[in-house]
Amino acid sequence: MATVSTYLNFDGTCEEAFHFYRDVFGGEFTAPVQLMREVPGAPPMSEEEGGRVMHVALETLGGHQIMGTDIMPSMGHKLTNGNAISINLEYDDEDSLRDAFAKLAQGAKESYGPQAEFWGQLFATCEDRFGIRWMMVSPLTEGVGLA
Repeated sequence: MATVSTYLNFDGTCEEAFHFYRDVFGGEFTAPVQLMREVPGAPPMSEEEGGRVMHVALETLGGHQIMGTDIMPSMGHKLTNGNAISINLEYDDEDSLRDAFAKLAQGAKESYGPQAEFWGQLFATCEDRFGIRWMMVSPLTEGVGLA
């Protein structure tokens, strides 16, 4: 069966971010967090880089997996956060969206809180404290609409 997942890069905060995302969305890690120092045949590296995440995966809404890794500065990697990708989450109800948004927006760099939009859904977006952009939509509560 083919699947689609979203892969995220971090600069030393991958493990912290994924524990945060597990708290926000629930779900479970689909494999233990693997560290760079655990890679068979890994070249010598600093203690700091050895503690960076080589791979982690978390099942989220609807079985979608987000996966992540930390960059390795000693290998010339440089992380550049940008707006080229957003993770879009489609909730079944407003309460679930509002709850997740309240958690994700803690320490967010920018956010647009839940609002009823012209296309007939509740919408929110934020760039979380790790530089990841999230969009969230849900149906509006019955009886709530736009004039």
